[in-house]
Amino acid sequence: MADLGRQRARQGPLNAVPVAIFLLIGFAAPLLGVIIFSFMPERTFSLWQAPGLGNYATIFTGTSYLSLLWSLGLAAVTVCLLAVICYPIAYGLARVFGRWSTLLTLLFTIPLFVSENVRLYGWILFFIKNGVMLGTLKSLFGIEMESWLFTEGMIVLGMVYVYLPFMLFPMTLGVSMVPQETRDAAFDLGASKWQVFREVDLPLAMPGIMIGFLLSFVLAVGALVEAKVLGGQRVIPIVHDIELAFTYAQNWPLGSAMAVLLMVVVATFVLLVLRRFDLDTILGRR
Repeated sequence: MADLGRQRARQGPLNAVPVAIFLLIGFAAPLLGVIIFSFMPERTFSLWQAPGLGNYATIFTGTSYLSLLWSLGLAAVTVCLLAVICYPIAYGLARVFGRWSTLLTLLFTIPLFVSENVRLYGWILFFIKNGVMLGTLKSLFGIEMESWLFTEGMIVLGMVYVYLPFMLFPMTLGVSMVPQETRDAAFDLGASKWQVFREVDLPLAMPGIMIGFLLSFVLAVGALVEAKVLGGQRVIPIVHDIELAFTYAQNWPLGSAMAVLLMVVVATFVLLVLRRFDLDTILGRR
C-alpha cells in the first residue's frame, strides 16, 4: 500500500502536465502578450521597439481614466442594488417558497438563454417615448412623460437586470448553508429577528454573498452593451475605449495598457476581499 501511495504521488505531477500546458497556452500566453504590448510605443505592431510607460501616461493625461472611474462607479452601484434586491429573493428560495423554488429558479434562469442584446432592446421598446409603458400611461391616464432612455439610471437598470442571476444564485447557496438549528437556538436564547439576521444569518451566509458580490462586480466592470444600447453612449466605459483602441484607432499598445490597468484594479480588489475569507472552507475542502 505504501508503494502504491508513493507511485500515485509521483504520477500526480505527470497527470497535471496536460492541464498545465492548456492553461499556459490558453490563458497565460495571451495575457503575457497583452502585458508586453502595453509597454510598446503607440500604434506599433512590433515587439522589438523600445518599451516604455508612455501608454500608461496617455491614459491619465487623456480621458480614459474617467472611463475607468465610470466603469467602477456603475459596477459598485449595480452591486449594491443587486444585494438589496437579491437577498430577500435568495432567502425566499432557500427557506420560504418550498416546492415553488425550483420553478422560480427556472424563471430566473430562462432569460440567460436569450441574447443580451435582444433583452436590452426589449427594454428600449418598453421605455421609449410612446412605447409600451409611456404609451400606455398616455393612452389610459393622459400622463405624458419624456423617455427615460439614454441616462445613467437606465444603464444601471440594464446592468441590474442582466447580472441579477449572477448575484442571486451564489447568494441563495450562501443562505441555504445557514443551519436552521443554529437559527432556532438563537431564537430560543431570546434573540430578535434583527439579531438573528445580524449575528447568525449574515455571517454564516457571507461566503456565498461575497462570491455573488465579486462575480457581479467583475462582470459589471466589463459591461459594454448596456452603455451602448440603453445609455446611448452618454457614458463611455473603459471597455468601450479598449474596443476603440484595438479596432478603429489601431492602437494596440494603448488598448493593451488600458486592459492591463483594468485587470490590475479588479484583481487587486478581488484579492483584498478574498483575503478575509478561508477559501478552503468555502470550497468545502475542510
